[in-house]
Parts: sequence; C-alpha cells; structure tokens
Amino acid sequence: MTSVFGTVSGRVRGRAEDRGVVAVLGIPYAEPPFGADRFRAPRPRRGWEGIRDCVEYGPISPQSAELPGAPSWVPGDEDILSLNVWTTRDHAAGGGPSPVLVWIHGGAYTFGSSAQPDFEGTALARAGLVVVTLNYRLGFEGFGHIPPGADGVCPPNRGLLDQVAALEWVRDNIVSFGGDPDNVTVAGQSAGATSVACLMTMDGARGLFRRAIAHSAVGPVFAPALAEHLTQRIAAEARVPAAHAGLAAVSPRALVQASDAVVEGYRQDPHSGRISWDPVIFGPVADGHVLRGDPLDLIGAGGAQDIGLLVCHTTQEYRLMDAVGSCAEVTTEEELVRFAKDFGLPDSLAAGYRRLAPEATVRDVHLALYGDLSFGEYSNRLAAAHARSGGRTFLSRFARQRGGSGPRVYAWHCADVPFAFGNLAEESVQFLIGGTRTPADHRLSERMVAAWAGFAATGNPGWGPLGGAPHEAIRIWGKADPAAGPDFWQDGDALRALWSAFAYRPGHP
Repeated sequence: MTSVFGTVSGRVRGRAEDRGVVAVLGIPYAEPPFGADRFRAPRPRRGWEGIRDCVEYGPISPQSAELPGAPSWVPGDEDILSLNVWTTRDHAAGGGPSPVLVWIHGGAYTFGSSAQPDFEGTALARAGLVVVTLNYRLGFEGFGHIPPGADGVCPPNRGLLDQVAALEWVRDNIVSFGGDPDNVTVAGQSAGATSVACLMTMDGARGLFRRAIAHSAVGPVFAPALAEHLTQRIAAEARVPAAHAGLAAVSPRALVQASDAVVEGYRQDPHSGRISWDPVIFGPVADGHVLRGDPLDLIGAGGAQDIGLLVCHTTQEYRLMDAVGSCAEVTTEEELVRFAKDFGLPDSLAAGYRRLAPEATVRDVHLALYGDLSFGEYSNRLAAAHARSGGRTFLSRFARQRGGSGPRVYAWHCADVPFAFGNLAEESVQFLIGGTRTPADHRLSERMVAAWAGFAATGNPGWGPLGGAPHEAIRIWGKADPAAGPDFWQDGDALRALWSAFAYRPGHP
C-alpha cells in the first residue's frame, strides 16, 4: 500500500511503522507565524508541487526547555505550525472512516511539543483510531498580550487559534488518511487539557469536534489585567516598550530569555504572592472575544452540553513538580499558612487534609493542597459543571503508585499519559512510571487505551456517566501503594467536600 496521501495543500509521503501503521510527520497546517505574520492569527498553508516527504517531526515552538527524548528548539526554525498523523493501512485503504483523536500537548503553555515520545500514536492507531498530534505557538509568541499595533490588532490567545487552525485542517483533510471528519475527539493533558476546555466554549471551534478528553486540566485562565501586567514585566526585561513595535523587534530567542528571567524573578521574590510559588506566566486569557470567560463558568452555563467529555486527573499531581524542583519547598507550619493565604484558601482546608491523613507531614499536606488546587479540584469541577449543564460526562482518577525498596513513584502529574497512549516501553517515560513495567502495568495501559478508543468511537469509555449509578460514576485507574506515602484521595467525597467554600476566579496581578 502506498504511503502517499493527498491534502488541500499538496501530496505528502509518510513512513511505515510496525504492524501496518503509517506515520506522516511534520505536515504544515498553517504558514510560519513569523516575519510579517508574527503575533498574528494563523494563515492557511500555501500549496506545494510534487510530493512532500513527511517522515520527521517538524520544528518546535520557541522555548528553553530540553525534554527527554524530544527535540530542542533551534533558533531560526520558523515552520513550527505542523501536525502528525498515524493511521493504519486498513484505514487509509478505504475500509470505512475511522474515529479521529487530536492530541494537544501540555507544558505550562511554555514548553513541550508533539514530538515527545509519550505521544507517539502507533498503539492508539492499532486500537482503531486515526491519531493527530500538533504543535502550536507557546510562551509569548502564543499567549503574550500584544497591545494594538498601528496596522491593526494582534489577537490574544494565538496558541488557541493555532489549535483551531489544526482542527480545521483535520476537517478538510483527514478523510484522505481514513479518518471521519464528523467523528473527531480533541484531547489534551495539563495546559493541553485546559486548551481543550477552552476550545469547547470558543465560537471559532464550534462544530470541529464531537467529544473532548481532558487529563489534569489546570485553572483558572488569566484575567486580561494579569496578561497585560506580565507583558510589561517581560518588555522591561527585554528593554523595549510594551507595545507592538517594540515587542516585534525582539527576536524569539531574546523573548524566551526575557520570559525566563521574569519567571526566575518571581521565584526569588516570596512577596510576589501566588505567582512566586511555581511561576507560570503564560496561559489562555479571558479576553471576552476569542475566549469569552473561564471555561469552567462557560461550560457550567451550558456552553458545551452537546460535546461529550471525559475527564481524568492523577491523585498526587504536584509530587512531580516537587521531584523536578519547580515549586517552592514547604516544610514548616508558617510556610504552609503563607501558601494558603497567598492563594486565598479557607483555613479549614489544611486541617481537613490532616484529618484524612493524620500521618502526613507539612510537606505532604502542601503538595496535596497545591496539586488539588491546580489540577484535581479544577478537573473535578469541570466534570461536575458539564454534567449539571446536561452534558454527557465521564470522570476518572489515576491512582497507580509504587513504593517498596526502589525509588517511590507517585500518581503524579503526567504519569497517566504514557498509559493512555500505550507507550510504556519508551525510554523517556521511565522516570514517570518507575522503571520496570509489570504485567499489571501493561494490563492497566491496555484498559486505558481501550477507554480512549471506545470514547472516541462511540462516546462510551466503558463505565457509566456522572449522574448515573453512583458506583459507576468514577473509574479509578490503578491503586495506591501504602508504602508510597499518604493518599488523600482514599476518601474522594470527603476531600471534595473540603473545597466547597473555595471559588476559582481568573488569575489576576
């Protein structure tokens, strides 16, 4: 079977993978967003003559991160808006259109790419899906606030607009790869999950997908005032005016360096409030136009009730940030009190966590609070809001952890992704999952792959939706190991009740 496929821009050639899968990598879906197009909405890709070889991942968005097994950004690479497709020979040969899964990577809206080994789509393609992963603009290029220029307005949320452009490419081209443009599921984790939640509410994305998967959604989104404040800080670090002309004159590399310097400045300043604890300075902005508000509120108001939603979070999210040293260490009661005050947490929260796990240290309580604040509770509220509004909603939690004599492995942020993609053998994920895989790990991965495939195909992941039978409402993936430390989610209902007095609102300066 040929590995050449037609697109509206021209023909592309992929490469054969194992067991009948074809990977078509680095397909451009929009023009390079630099030069005259910098800070602008994405433009459709111009056509090309002949057959374009698409056997390597495309260049990634400007960033300073270097992730295991993934390419680094090369200054000067501009053709960063590309996507990848995995399909089987049966799909591509016209055996009937197959459901499509479109994956949006995470990385604090600042780093990451579709080329990370965790996101290789072969296993999901063998499970019956046509898999698409994509790059989009990150950092200031994708999410920095740009004041109006003399010749018009550079839109906010350019990274989200890139994602919409990729979904439009799927609508217009995926049939050539054996996919069904009327049966698309958009999925993501962390920043990618919140991107998915935003897309569910955006007018520009309406009708481009039928279902959504959100793993460890992080919230809330930014208020415009915060985005403007951060632009001023970054512009000052780059020594240019916080205006379109000044910012456009700064190279992508210099803008990344200025952004990193601002992050480090916040990290060293404990008086800067909540942003000092683990500085994330980019994210979707509730600008009132591209994104009308925080997706939690919009979804709760019924803005996406026609879209099926599958939500998952891990039970020990912030253990990963602690392991990689990205968050401030809290070991004293005084530090825990300051943390709670900076985030406006009720006094009852920390005390409630201690009741659920009396053996927990101050550090344990802090990491659990921070992980649930950032990911766990926001994800649960996203699911609950969608269900209350009439949407068909499924909820799951990833609880697998490993204790014993070896290094402890927690149910931490990102640990669920290689299981859902079926990529446990990838060398770069061994830190996340704890080295040697057991037969139980492979069985867990098979079940998670089947859940994603089933949900994308039919809207049914294999258990009941919220609002159905109580014992079916939440699927737990794996189980906690007591030797790995306290697990506050052993009583999920009690834990959720502790958060009832807390309200999310868009991030502010």
